[in-house]
Amino acid sequence: MAYAPLDLNGKVAVVIGGTSGIGRAIALGLAEAGADVVPTSRRAQQVEATAREIEERGKRSLRLMTDVSDRSSVQRLFDAALQAFGKVDILVNSAGITKRSPTLDVSESDWEGIVGTNLTGTLRACQIFGRHMVERGYGRIVNIASLASFIGAFEVAAYTASKSGVAGLTRALAVEWAPYGVCVNGIAPGVFRTALNEKLLDGTARGQEYLWRIPMKRFGKVEELAGAAVFLASDAASFVTGELLVVDGGMLASGVNQ
Repeated sequence: MAYAPLDLNGKVAVVIGGTSGIGRAIALGLAEAGADVVPTSRRAQQVEATAREIEERGKRSLRLMTDVSDRSSVQRLFDAALQAFGKVDILVNSAGITKRSPTLDVSESDWEGIVGTNLTGTLRACQIFGRHMVERGYGRIVNIASLASFIGAFEVAAYTASKSGVAGLTRALAVEWAPYGVCVNGIAPGVFRTALNEKLLDGTARGQEYLWRIPMKRFGKVEELAGAAVFLASDAASFVTGELLVVDGGMLASGVNQ
């Protein structure tokens, strides 16, 4: 069998949460690797801007807003992508929210909102797009997990629980859908400065502690996640499923750094 290159020409990708931060970097990376990409989120202006960037790379796109907390919204996204392209080969689940608070003070509404977006929203998309992939006998799903899928994070219990759930969901779906040619994997980013977390990192003791714990002594650049996504979305990863690829500058591996 010949080596399968990191080539996504002819593939169609949908990136939920794909118009800012990590998701946008992945959407653009998939387009540069050859895929037609639909980047979607709740913000029309960001959808428009990211879709335009994809088209400037010579690939096709759509302008669709999606809210993962609303199943009908995710279904409309799938229906529109299928009508426009005839198939969806790749799904990336990158929609996510967080909020820092002592766990004793976390309201049930905040808990349900975070878990509902990060975990239940991922399930909704996997169900809707996964059915199509199972029926076709081919698919690549990449869920965005976190270091919090492996370790406890201070005062973000809901986020930690949700991302631990994403890791478990990824493994469960990988086992269930492997016989149908659908590979389900995850990426666990380390500390990347984005609009989601910049207030927790910049000029804070928390940010300094992260830097101390990262062997590379810097935060990641979101563009550094694109290669991992392209690999997992490509046929080069045809025998990889149920894995979480950690991209963290060595943080999870580190013990003593000096």
